[in-house]
Order: sequence, then structure tokens, then C-alpha cells
Amino acid sequence: MQSIANFLFEVGMLKRTPRSGLQFLGSGRESVAEHAFRVTCIAYVLARLEPGVDEARLIKLCLLHDLHESRTGDLNYMNKKYLHADEDLAVEHMTRELPFGDDIRSAVREFNGAETREAALANDADQLDLILLLKEQQDLGNKYAAEWIDFALKRLKTGSARTLAEQILKTDWTHWWFEDKSDWWVNGGNPRLK
Repeated sequence: MQSIANFLFEVGMLKRTPRSGLQFLGSGRESVAEHAFRVTCIAYVLARLEPGVDEARLIKLCLLHDLHESRTGDLNYMNKKYLHADEDLAVEHMTRELPFGDDIRSAVREFNGAETREAALANDADQLDLILLLKEQQDLGNKYAAEWIDFALKRLKTGSARTLAEQILKTDWTHWWFEDKSDWWVNGGNPRLK
């Protein structure tokens, strides 16, 4: 149980590990844990859009895909020009004492290989999270986000992800909560203020 406790504490480090690429974008802030959460939610959605996909496996790939960053940090594209993180070694070290370590290592290898249908969708979920984040930043006025979006779109592998990305780019990031521009925003729905 000690190795499991250590693993769970280490996973918690992802809440404190910043995604480093946003410093180049000039706006936005996110931890690796926040990223992994939305990637996993996107995987759930993609599983609903793709008949016959192994939903549990897809979700697992997304949940575990960036675990190594508790040890390596989040290397962005500029960092990767000059640095190489041994992700396999980091995952090996963090899971070698776990009774389910082989399962985690296998999932991370599958995600990185991107050869199975689930791995292709998991990689798409990873890119769709970036596209969502960039669209938010674009809507908030970051003029560089559009160029980054173009590169992320080129990385998408599946039709479902491309279709979802098209809709994301047509949707204002505030639409889900600010579409009702009625007097509710004046009185907050409080009948005493009507």
C-alpha cells in the first residue's frame, strides 16, 4: 500500500505542474491536472461519437497520458527542440512498485504510439483540449491563438474530432453560460428584484 500512497501523492503534483506552452502564447494558465481532466471528458464525448470504440480504454489512455510530467515537467514544442525527457523511464520509475504498474505503462505506450483507434481518439482529445483553450484565448483577444489553432487542427486524426473542432471554432466560448441575455442578468432571477 505504501507504493500506492506514494503514487497518489505524485499524481497530485500534476495539480502544481503548469502547462508551459502558454508562456509563449502570452495568456492563459493551466495545470497538467486541469488539462488531463478536460482531455478525459473530451474522450468520453468522442466515445459517444464513435460507434464501437472501447470507451473505458479511451478514457484510461487520456487519464494517464501525461502522468510522467510529475517528474519531467511539461515540455512545450520550443523546449522539445533542445531537451528530451525520457517519458518511458519516468513512467517506469513512478509505477515499478505498483501492482498495476504494467497496466499504466501499457496505456502510456499505447497513447504515445497512436496506432490503435482508441489511441488516435485519445490523441485527438489531447488536441481538442488545446483547441478549446486556444479558442477561449482567441475570444478574449489573443491575436496569436488563431495561428496555434491552425497547427492543432492539422494534428487531428479522426473525422469526429475534425467535425467537433469545426463546431468549437464557430462557438463563442461564453455561449454556454451567456446565451440568455435577458433581464435575468439584471436581477439574477431573484423575484424580489423584479
